[in-house]
Amino acid sequence: MSNGAKLIPQKRGLQLDRVVLLGRTFDEYCRYFLLEPEELAGKTVLDVAGGVSSFCAEANTRGIRVTSFDPIYSLTPEEIVERCEPDLDSVYHAIGQVPTYRWDYYKSPEHMRKLRKRASTIFLSDYKAHPQHYISGELPRLPFENSSFDLTLVSYFLFAYQDYLSYEFHHASILEIMRVTRGGSPHLSDRDFRSTTQQISPSAAIGPGSPEF
Repeated sequence: MSNGAKLIPQKRGLQLDRVVLLGRTFDEYCRYFLLEPEELAGKTVLDVAGGVSSFCAEANTRGIRVTSFDPIYSLTPEEIVERCEPDLDSVYHAIGQVPTYRWDYYKSPEHMRKLRKRASTIFLSDYKAHPQHYISGELPRLPFENSSFDLTLVSYFLFAYQDYLSYEFHHASILEIMRVTRGGSPHLSDRDFRSTTQQISPSAAIGPGSPEF
């Protein structure tokens, strides 16, 4: 596969040809997941497939006890930069050509890139300072005890890669996420993915997602 993202003309939308590293900020998470930060203070939260998002770093400064989980946390900060910078550049250059992209929130490719860069910069600083907050591993297995977290968040990862990840992978991943979440209710959101383009169909693996915001 090539690095980054590619355009699929017949879909008139952006299709990722591999899992990319794009960071999202604390404010974006609150918007996507409809979070109320004051209600989460003191609670334990797991961010699955957190990547280079700054949610973990920013949330912990607010008294929310967040652990982030992702395969990339086996890498050094320098190795992560080598991956995330090309991903950000390729998506930035591609997304401006997508006619169905909805810019209600991000306004422009430049502003979107600024947010993504801010998120990854905050992440990298915190990754160096607080490595204990970042656990390496891969779905569909989570290295945590049953009911370890009050809330588990999963962003677009389980919605965006159905061409590469099987139904069995999605099914096992969701069951595992439920296992480590008190009450067994994970918080899945495809708001960030569906909000970008009206060409996205519900994932065949897990069904329709959240309504667009």
